[in-house]
Amino acid sequence: MFNRAVSRLSRKRPPSDIHDSAGSSSSSHQNPKSTDKWAASLENLLEDPEGVKRFREFLKKEFSEENVLFWLACEDFKKTQDKKQMQEKAKEIYMTFLSSKASSQVNVEGQSRLNETILEEPHPLMFQKLQDQIFNLMKYDSYSRFLKSDLFLKHKRTEEEDEDPPDAQTAAKRASRIYNT
Repeated sequence: MFNRAVSRLSRKRPPSDIHDSAGSSSSSHQNPKSTDKWAASLENLLEDPEGVKRFREFLKKEFSEENVLFWLACEDFKKTQDKKQMQEKAKEIYMTFLSSKASSQVNVEGQSRLNETILEEPHPLMFQKLQDQIFNLMKYDSYSRFLKSDLFLKHKRTEEEDEDPPDAQTAAKRASRIYNT
C-alpha cells in the first residue's frame, strides 16, 4: 500500500511540467531548467517528480532513502480524508519508519514518544513535527551533497546539452562542409 502511494507520488506531474511528444518542455524557453529549480530549494526539488526520482537515487547510494520516503508518506497521509484509510496509513507509516522494529527506521528525536496508542485517533498533522525534522535533516545535510553529486551534475549537463540550440558557428561549420564537398 505504501509503495503504491510512493509510486503514485513519483508519477504525478505538476501542470507546469507538460511535455510535447518529443519529450521537451512546451515552454522550455520561458521556464528555468528543472535542475535550476531543484538547485533553488529542496521544496522545488520535492515538488518535481523527476527531482524526487533523482534525489531518491542519490539517497539510496547514501543509505538514507528512508528519509525522503518518510517525507513523501507523510505528505500523502496529510491528504487522506477517510478516517479508516487514515488509520491504516498512520499504522503503516509508524511500522515502516518509526517503530523500534521498523524496516526503514528514520532517525528523529522524540520518536519514542509516538507510540501505537496515538494510531487509534489519527489526524492529518500527527507526524508533522517528525516530518519537519526529516525535512531539515535532508535540507541541511543530504540536499547540499546532492547538488554537488555526480548524479545531479550529470543530469544538469545533459539538460543543458539538450536545450542549447546550435550556435551560429556550428551552423556555419555545417554549411561550410556542405558547400566544400
